[in-house]
Amino acid sequence: MDAQRKKELIAQYKQTRPQMGVFIIRCKKNTKYYLEGTQNLHGRINGTQARLAAGMHPNRELQKEWKEWGKENFTIEVLETLDYDKEDEAKTDYSDELALLQMDWEEKLAREKLVPYQKKG
Repeated sequence: MDAQRKKELIAQYKQTRPQMGVFIIRCKKNTKYYLEGTQNLHGRINGTQARLAAGMHPNRELQKEWKEWGKENFTIEVLETLDYDKEDEAKTDYSDELALLQMDWEEKLAREKLVPYQKKG
């Protein structure tokens, strides 16, 4: 690959915005789940898996069960993605939209009788 092509690919990569949305970690052994909205789904899911593997996830209840039962007893999936605002290309903060999307999913999951992992535990 020549240097010019490499520069073009790097520039293209830097202009690419990460996929946003809400992801869930579900335990297969009970009805518990962990839900998170993020502006970088791929990066956040990878980081969450790394923290769980290292025993450093901030949700102690999830971390305890992950360590006790192993990653094979959990599923991780993207529930919904959020599109960037086409009208406002300069917009960079989608935290309000992600919070609303996460609350919507919390309501849906509660109707399914699923229980969120407690923040402390």
